[in-house]
Amino acid sequence: MDQLDHGACLGEFLRSRRARLRPEDVGLPDYGRRRRVPGLRREELAQLAGVSVAYYTRLEQGAGHNVSTEVLEAIARALRLTATEQSHLMHLARPTPRRRRQSHRPQQVRPELRALLDAMDGVPAYLVGRRQDVIGWNRLAAAVFGDFGALPPQERNLVRLVFLDPATAELYAEWECRACEVVSNLRMYAGRHPDDERLSALVGELSVKNEEFRRLWAAHTVADKTHGLKKLRHPLVGALDLHFETLTLPGDPEQCLVTFHPAPGSPSEDALRLLASWSSPSAAPPGQTATAAPAVPAVPVAPAAS
Repeated sequence: MDQLDHGACLGEFLRSRRARLRPEDVGLPDYGRRRRVPGLRREELAQLAGVSVAYYTRLEQGAGHNVSTEVLEAIARALRLTATEQSHLMHLARPTPRRRRQSHRPQQVRPELRALLDAMDGVPAYLVGRRQDVIGWNRLAAAVFGDFGALPPQERNLVRLVFLDPATAELYAEWECRACEVVSNLRMYAGRHPDDERLSALVGELSVKNEEFRRLWAAHTVADKTHGLKKLRHPLVGALDLHFETLTLPGDPEQCLVTFHPAPGSPSEDALRLLASWSSPSAAPPGQTATAAPAVPAVPVAPAAS
């Protein structure tokens, strides 16, 4: 699969959003007639948006060329889209011109950012790049989420780990929520970068290897990385409740710094402090010598996948 079919993605997204609405949700009468498909009919949606049925049908067939902003906004209102979903619709209907040649150069992490990650001694943190590739991390992030440095660069990907790595799946106490989150983030990226061949390869691999990924990808949910709470089941220290913040770098919007912290005075704070002490180069968990402790690298020096 060289690239995602942008027209097909537009049509599938519109149909998925239409399917979740009922006539009573949008103030239309429901005469109790049996519907062949769930949700609103195309005729009803076109009526709400103030466009012809034929025009809206062409959009669902992927023919969104030259559609005006006003029409897209009217359809977004009719579909009750969130701001994030409306942004995604705009990207799908108005894709950026395809680059003549896609860059395969690895994303670069500035030395100052590497130093910042290393200096965040008690705060697990990592850098996320294109397609949710992990392109930088500190020692405590590796202790919490797994040794990224032990993986080949092409496997340092949050979506891939959630669906294909049993240890990562076991780590998340609310795995279903995490799975939906990473797929929704990847869908948002796909709308902005439809010609990313490595994205297409990742989606193809996960679709073949994991049924749950196929189901979630087909749902067309979209979300930006934000903030929240991660509930973890760490194999060494047990339950960890960590709040996370996602900070988009001003100099490169395709890189995000994600930090994690426990509530002050909580059991998770004690557990994270204990894990930090074990992950230091000169310490090890009970029953292990310092030299036998799992290697937890600070910030990677090998180039990340592009």
